[in-house]
Order: sequence, then C-alpha cells, then structure tokens
Amino acid sequence: MDPKTRGISLPVDLIRTVAIVLVILLHAAIQPYPITNVMSMSVVVRWWSVNVYNSLACPCVPLFVMLTGVLLLQPHKVEEPLSVFFKKRLSRIGLPVLFWGAIYFFWGYYVNHEPLTLKTIVQGTLPDPYTQFWYIYLLVGLYLITPLLRVFIAHADRKILGYFMVLWFAGTAVVPLLGLFLNYSLNSNVFLLTGWIGYFVLGLYLLDVRLRSRTLYAILFTGFAWTIVGTYLITYFIGGTLQYFFYGYLTANVILASAALFMLLSKIPADYVQKRSLSANRLIRFISRSTLAIFLFHVIVLESLWNGYLGVRISILTINPIIEIPLATATTLLICLLLLYPVSKVSILKKIVGIID
Repeated sequence: MDPKTRGISLPVDLIRTVAIVLVILLHAAIQPYPITNVMSMSVVVRWWSVNVYNSLACPCVPLFVMLTGVLLLQPHKVEEPLSVFFKKRLSRIGLPVLFWGAIYFFWGYYVNHEPLTLKTIVQGTLPDPYTQFWYIYLLVGLYLITPLLRVFIAHADRKILGYFMVLWFAGTAVVPLLGLFLNYSLNSNVFLLTGWIGYFVLGLYLLDVRLRSRTLYAILFTGFAWTIVGTYLITYFIGGTLQYFFYGYLTANVILASAALFMLLSKIPADYVQKRSLSANRLIRFISRSTLAIFLFHVIVLESLWNGYLGVRISILTINPIIEIPLATATTLLICLLLLYPVSKVSILKKIVGIID
C-alpha cells in the first residue's frame, strides 16, 4: 500500500516496520529487574543501557499515531459514511483484540499463575489492560473522533492547522515542562487541546513541511539527547516518579524526535526499498501487514525469552544489557515472524490474529 498523499508517495510499510521494531525495543528495555542500593559497574551499565535504548524507542507509538492520522484524515475521505468507516475499523481490530485478549488471560493464569476470575477479567479488560493493550483503547478513541476531525481538516487552511498545532504543543508539552522547573501548574482549563489528538493531526500537517535532512537529523539527535541526559539529571537531582518524565510520549523532547523521524522516513520514496532489494521489500511488507499481530503478541515472546521458556534465556539479568536488549528485540521479532508466516497463509486465521491483506 503506497498511498499518494498530497502528491507525496508515503513509505507506509517502512514507517510501520520502524515503529513496531521500536515498540519491541521499548519493551525489551523495560524488563523488570531488582532495585539495589549497592552501586557497581554492572548496575551503572544496566541503568545507562536501559536509559539509552528506552530513549531511542520513545517515538514508536507517536509514529503509529501520525501514520494513522495521515491515512484516515485525508480531506477526500470526509464523504465516507459513518457506518462504512466504523465497519472497516471493527473488522480490522475486533477479532484480533478478542483473540489476543483471551490468550493473555490464559497466559497470565497458566504461566504467570495469576488469578482468573470475573473480577480480574473485568479489571484487566477495562481499567487496567495488559501492557500494550492500552494502545487499542487509544486507537478506539481516535477512531471515534476521526469523522469530526475529517470535517475540520477538509475545511481548515494551513494557518488554522498551524494554530491547532501550536495550541496542542503549548498545552501538551510546554506547560508541563515549565511546571517541572518552576514548580507551578497552570490551570488546565486554559489549554483544552492536549493529548494524542495532536499527533493524529501532526502527521498530515508535516507532509507539507519542508526541512533539509541535515536539519531533521539535528532535531532527531537533539530529541534523543534531551531524553537521555534529561532523564539522568532528573534521576540524579530529583528522583522518584519524576525520573521518568522525559520518557513520556507527550513531552517536548519526544514530540521533536518523533516528528523529525517521521519526516525523515516520509522523504524516502514508497518504492525505494523495492527497487534496491526485492527480498528486503517482501520482508518489510510482511512485517507491515502483521504489525497488529506482532504488537499484540510480542510481549508473550519477550517474557518467554526472559524466563527461558523457549530453551534459552535472553535476559538483562544474565547478559550484558548493551547486547541483551537489541538481541532480545531481534529474536522476538524473528520468532513472531516465523510463527505468523504460516498463519498468514490461512485466510480465516490471519483475520483472527490481525494480519491484513
């Protein structure tokens, strides 16, 4: 799928592939490990490894949201009936969410020895979804507001969209950042346009922004460095829950890094990989088609590697994290692909697990 968007050929498969790899990297980097007050070289290496890889992976979900916005908010789609739109969305995520949700409940019961009762099912389904399932709730929320945003996008000129983005960035990223340093919180009623809705529109807005690649690389590096160094400084001087502030998807540093990475990837022609390597193109295409399935499945694979359920233990507790985190990421992706490939050959099964045509 290489949609033409305002005259730009977008490398959808490549963006999805980069995003899902970063998702796995993020979860590989946040493996739980015992906290110790004893400072040693191994503890320092582990902390910095987790910090760096976590920081590099932060654009993962923003990339998905921006790409989804580009694909769903095209002005010409404003005429699509609500019934058609929601039927498409339900057919895309309905069965996979039910299937993988059931898998995780049984995984928790049989493998992690968690209780499986009506109360835990309700708790795990509604207020406290299993790790990565929170994104499905976000996706549903974006779907619900898409018909309204389509009307706005179809009738808004460039200046209005720019104003939209400024309001969103100020309320979402600038105000919390000022509150971190000034110990002052502005009344939240001043900026009502906050949260993920900005990323949803940002992807489409950025397609008309022209910046040199060197400028984008500089912004990307700044965002990553800001996250890494900022996390260290907060951890050292403040600590507590604030130490994770700069990991937030809606912080200024992550927004800058995510926007720059999205624009860099968008500059690549949609058929670039195909022209250079048919094998690489087929791999990226399959990863892209299987993104939802990988997204919902990979945590089970990661936990299996951490605990040695597959006959080999790849864990931050047994291997140098500088090597272990990317190794666990690559191994998890490989296992997901090997298990999903035969499933993709059976029409009904691929719909159930979330592989698209």
